Amino acid sequence: MDVYEAIRTKRAVRQFEDRPLPDDVTRQILNAGRLAQSSKNTQTWQFIAIRDRDTLAALSSLGTWAGHLAGAALGVAILTPDPSEKFQIMFDAGQAAAYMQLAAWELGVGSCLASIYQPEDARQVLGFPAEWHLRSALSFGYPTPEAVAPRPPRPGGRKPFDDVVHWERW
Repeated sequence: MDVYEAIRTKRAVRQFEDRPLPDDVTRQILNAGRLAQSSKNTQTWQFIAIRDRDTLAALSSLGTWAGHLAGAALGVAILTPDPSEKFQIMFDAGQAAAYMQLAAWELGVGSCLASIYQPEDARQVLGFPAEWHLRSALSFGYPTPEAVAPRPPRPGGRKPFDDVVHWERW
């Protein structure tokens, strides 16, 4: 699958088969995040790869729409320095997340982003140091057939190209 095809076909997957990801697949996904570009090559992220079901279930309760983490074969917590210090920190974390998701999609693995609204509770669950912060986590797993079944287009669908692209000036 080429990159544009992955971008065009990628969808959020929240329902996963109950089977683990092979170690090489997991490492490829995590390495894609590690290789993501970052502002001034600062690489201001750390990842916690989570496969333990109890830990995933605990993390899934810390975000309003994070329930999909409980059924994932792999969760990845994306840690950053204090995101209020610099805009680029969260932008870079988002790039790392996107790289991981696209690499996973190419490997037949679905994913979905989860916002973590209780970061201090997440710190207790995952045991990361005080200087690191958690705002986003990803779920990964093999999609159930229902999760990737064809769906009718959403009302409105994607905005037309000419509605979002402005040439030279607004």
